[in-house]
Amino acid sequence: MAVPIPGFVARVNRVATNKVTEPFAARLPGFGIVLHRGRRSGRVYRTPINVFREPGGYVAALTYGPESDWVRNVVAAGGCDLVTRGERIHLTDPRIVHDETRRAVPAAVRPILGAIGVNDFLRLSDRARRE
Repeated sequence: MAVPIPGFVARVNRVATNKVTEPFAARLPGFGIVLHRGRRSGRVYRTPINVFREPGGYVAALTYGPESDWVRNVVAAGGCDLVTRGERIHLTDPRIVHDETRRAVPAAVRPILGAIGVNDFLRLSDRARRE
């Protein structure tokens, strides 16, 4: 399976870039911090992601592919918390979707994600928040 961004870039980001971008990612449109628990370690992780609001929840671009640790953690747990635009939101019902049209993200973002080969997304519901 082809991964949009190579694994070594993910490792560099985990060690260095994420620590620099995290304070901004929690507030900027199109970004967020996903809070997830490790499947084996039980440790809580904070991972900056590209995420967009959609009716009933959010959709995250899987720039490192659907096999990324954070994605596998969220799917295994059945949800996560998301910090975006300064708000913490509990999300449930994670679903990986493959969409080469990238219709779930804003039109301005589609060409960028297409250029780096992102065709997989994680949809998450915020229904519990609204009930």
